[in-house]
Amino acid sequence: MYEHLENASNTDGLSRMVIEPISRVEGHGKVTLLLDENRRVQQARLHIVEFRGFERFIQGRPFREVPTLVQRLCGICPISHLLAASKACDPFILGALTITPTAEKLRRLLHHAQVLQSNALHFFHLASPDLLFGFDDAVAHRNVVGVIMDQRELGLRGIRIRKYGQEVIRILTGKRVHGTGSIPGGFLKPLTLAERDEMLQGIDQIIDWCVASNELARDLFLAHQPEHLTFGATESAFLSLVTATGDCEIYDGVLRVKDACGKIIVDGFDPARYLDLIREEVKPWSYMKFPYLAPFGHEAGYYRVGPLARINNADRMPSERAEAARQEFADFGQGKPVQATLAQHWARMIDTIMCAEVIRYLLLDAEILGTELVYSDEQLKHIDPVREGVGVIEAPRGTLLHHYKIDDDENISFANLIVSTTHNNRGMNDSVRAVAAEYFDGRAVTEGLLNRIEVAIRAYDPCLSCATHALGQMPLIIEAIEADGRISSQLARHDDGRIEQFI
Repeated sequence: MYEHLENASNTDGLSRMVIEPISRVEGHGKVTLLLDENRRVQQARLHIVEFRGFERFIQGRPFREVPTLVQRLCGICPISHLLAASKACDPFILGALTITPTAEKLRRLLHHAQVLQSNALHFFHLASPDLLFGFDDAVAHRNVVGVIMDQRELGLRGIRIRKYGQEVIRILTGKRVHGTGSIPGGFLKPLTLAERDEMLQGIDQIIDWCVASNELARDLFLAHQPEHLTFGATESAFLSLVTATGDCEIYDGVLRVKDACGKIIVDGFDPARYLDLIREEVKPWSYMKFPYLAPFGHEAGYYRVGPLARINNADRMPSERAEAARQEFADFGQGKPVQATLAQHWARMIDTIMCAEVIRYLLLDAEILGTELVYSDEQLKHIDPVREGVGVIEAPRGTLLHHYKIDDDENISFANLIVSTTHNNRGMNDSVRAVAAEYFDGRAVTEGLLNRIEVAIRAYDPCLSCATHALGQMPLIIEAIEADGRISSQLARHDDGRIEQFI
């Protein structure tokens, strides 16, 4: 819709406006706007300026270390990377065999707790101040502290939902952030009856709070429907995991894509064949790639992932109250996928109900208290070794793919990660351009206008840091700075691959 704003036809005489850093997101990004003499937007870009390079520096490491290493990509969603990497490494031990039923249930419990806490953080801590107070509210008030000061019970509800998810993670992995539970081939420690009972305490209250939070997100969207329907408008297909029967699924499953009209154009697709479905385009102005659906080409293959994709794509939710909320959401869409950027928050809270209800189901399943978490050497002695694995999972912000190969010494020789934020790169840029075109053209720039750019980004993803990749000839400058501030050495790699030593 606003593709013409990706590249200005002539940058001579244009003034440059930079929003940096983008606030209330995880990671570092910036937005640049080029304005003409009449303050009309000629170019708008979201740049991801942080570089991690995990795909490179895990190469040569033993594959058994990788799940715990790669979760350092993120402080908000480490469990998603832990589990996706574990799944990708399972075949290196199990071949075609699947992990034990108890290990799978423990991983599912861990993952649903992760999505529950992360969704609560995203909605209550990062997005709700804008939705509750408006985009033009004072900066000093437009934050989670302001929510607690003005609506104490609501603010505390968000904190308590997140705390519950974090406690489940702590019990299963030993730590709330960057613990160790899932390992290649299974799970590390069994769940005790006392730990199960501790988790069961309060889960019904958590479900009730999630239902109430969904009603809040729905009501806020509907109350501001004219603005929220068109804010950051873009139209795309949606990609997510579903079960073989079309139910919403976040731990395992097959890939489904619905086009913008609601027609299923890809279904039952094996994630291990993702390279046949997804291509990644590189652009010189961002460290983050731009994926698209290969069978449909660059333009027609535009898609988004995340809660909006999950709710739009699913035929059913796996739990009662989440399914009732999904049906209400689907009725709003009148048979078509809901495209509104800010409807991501409504969909996110439906997602959160599902997580809370599935946690309850899992805790009441006697098999989760089993002790067979990995197979014995005797059980594995006839397994044929496999040296390539793909793990896919629905992280809080959307589909997450980890792909590894190992060498003869069982060290990682190849790694490729496509994270949720990368899938949504074009969507975020489209929404930034839509907001810039609608709200900036010819107007005096205010803090409230700048915040609208960030509101569009927050709707997708507060996790920018895990989305960056090496881009082959990525431009870099390395400087050695002495204690007195003097630059003693400076080396540059240009975007055409040339290496230049300045000092």
